[in-house]
Amino acid sequence: MDLKSQHSKKVWEDFWQEKQQIEEVYSNSDRIIKQIQQTVDVKGMLIMEVGAGSGRDSFKLIDAGAQVITLDYAESSLGVIKKLAQKYGVSIFLIRGDAFHLPFKDNVLDVVFHQGLLEHFENPQDILAENYRVIKPGGITLADVPQRYHPYTVVKHVLIWMNKWFAGWETEFSKGQLEKMFLGCGFHLQRIYGEWMRPSFFYRAFREALKKVGVHLPLYPKGIPGLSKLRHRCGKYFKKTGIAYYTFMDIGVIGLKKKHEKM
Repeated sequence: MDLKSQHSKKVWEDFWQEKQQIEEVYSNSDRIIKQIQQTVDVKGMLIMEVGAGSGRDSFKLIDAGAQVITLDYAESSLGVIKKLAQKYGVSIFLIRGDAFHLPFKDNVLDVVFHQGLLEHFENPQDILAENYRVIKPGGITLADVPQRYHPYTVVKHVLIWMNKWFAGWETEFSKGQLEKMFLGCGFHLQRIYGEWMRPSFFYRAFREALKKVGVHLPLYPKGIPGLSKLRHRCGKYFKKTGIAYYTFMDIGVIGLKKKHEKM
């Protein structure tokens, strides 16, 4: 893999070893599952999650009737997924592998997806090209990444400059950049979406800071009843505007491999 010198496999082995208590890890709030299911009927499909981490999205797809493969190059990540599979009593395929060289023939998978993966590499388009290669004509790939124009980006790059960022090095993407990468790999754009961070980035950062001095805040704070409802209603309409894509924490693209096209 072509990684930044500060970024290594050991980072993720240590990360997922530390995150064995999966209930302390923030979920994706079902945004990825919703986007996939709005695009295809996953029942009976062969789906792979690349850079699977905890694999929690994959388990939800299994519940919906899919056959799921989880791939990660950190053995500790696969250990977390294996424990969850045993806890839930479900079958899931585990592969320790390289996102740049997927161990599959061409045109064999129905869906490939990943969240929080592309931003850790200098050449993310090569990962998308591999996704395109292994999905069947008519198949889809979903990539979910951090959005560039966000306070998170500023804080992250300050910490990177100070050599304090947990992953060593990381980037982020604008809506246009992510779309351009998909198109450059041969995909046809099916959908682009965005989501704000819940709870907020500032709450999460504050919570992590307090943990270091022994104070533990809840993972998800209780919202103010009337205010939460109003915020949800306003957000629903604001999401439909182009400006929203400059405020989201995470954005994602779903790309289609047209049926009449071959590699």
